[in-house]
Amino acid sequence: MEGVCDEQKGLLEYVRKSSPPPFLLKTYMLVEDPATDDVISWNDDGSAFVVWQTAEFARDLLPTLFKHSNFSSFIRQLNTYGFRKVATNRWEFCNDKFRKGEKDQLCDIRRRKAWATKPQPINNAVTEKAGAAALLPNEFDEDQRSSSTSSSSEFCSLVDENKRLKQENGVLSSELMSMKQKCNELLHLVARYGDSAEKEEEDNERVPKLFGVRLEVAGERERKRKRAEISKNASVLLSQACK
Repeated sequence: MEGVCDEQKGLLEYVRKSSPPPFLLKTYMLVEDPATDDVISWNDDGSAFVVWQTAEFARDLLPTLFKHSNFSSFIRQLNTYGFRKVATNRWEFCNDKFRKGEKDQLCDIRRRKAWATKPQPINNAVTEKAGAAALLPNEFDEDQRSSSTSSSSEFCSLVDENKRLKQENGVLSSELMSMKQKCNELLHLVARYGDSAEKEEEDNERVPKLFGVRLEVAGERERKRKRAEISKNASVLLSQACK
């Protein structure tokens, strides 16, 4: 019976060692895919991979293979499998057995074992952060940088949105000033037209008539022309205001 159990354990161990962890296999697929080289790709000699655009990587690529879109969580997973950041000016990660064209070596990468002793809970939040930074300095540093990158991307988006809204507000203000000017001109023409009509009625009372027919006197033709011009201008302004 013991021999059967030992044989089953040996078989399970063989299967475990011959199958790469899902996280490593998915990450290798993302790096290897030429369609995503502008976001994530191998470095020049294929000894490490580089995340060129962290925001696009977290938003567009991570959810396709993982159940999250958190760049910090991705970095923590890399740390647990022994990856290290090898460049200060870009997100470049390296593992001796994670290389271009050497997919079979993924089976040799093992997850780090958990701590032998579980630390006691501490109520002081500041002490907890200090302890986390002391135990996992690389992970703590990557989380801080990732958070800073995400905040910077959101800030840039807000700045662009603010600029767009300011431009739209400027256009609306200009249109409003134009409408106010047209309304003032229209009111002025209406007032002039009203005064002209009132004056015409007064003049009509004084115009001589012959057998009940009003005789045209000097200046009346000019008044008619001005009244027609005012009416035409008012119609133009009304049509422009309705556009």
